[in-house]
Amino acid sequence: MVEISDDEFRRIVTEEYDAIPDNMFGNLDNVVIFIEDQAPGELPRLYGLYCGHPLTKRGVYGFGELPDRITIFQNNIAQHSATIEELRARVRVTLVHEIGHYFGMDDAKLHELGWA
Repeated sequence: MVEISDDEFRRIVTEEYDAIPDNMFGNLDNVVIFIEDQAPGELPRLYGLYCGHPLTKRGVYGFGELPDRITIFQNNIAQHSATIEELRARVRVTLVHEIGHYFGMDDAKLHELGWA
């Protein structure tokens, strides 16, 4: 388990998000990224979670819609990382995975692409 401050974890998430190539997906629209701890005992244990309406399933969408939400679970990622480098890699994969859901990719496709 990696011991990491909230500020340091937030910095890593920001750096890894900024490092995703622009041409990998495209722009995110009306999406918020949160960093939280997953509640103890809540199953399944997740590194991240996308909640919203994927682009492939949106009809009329726009004014007044709440933003889609990507949550990165700091406690689970830190608990399953032995080093900062491993933590950083888990953050990167988790961000790409959840952004993939925003663009309509399912878990099978993300696994096929190596982002699961």
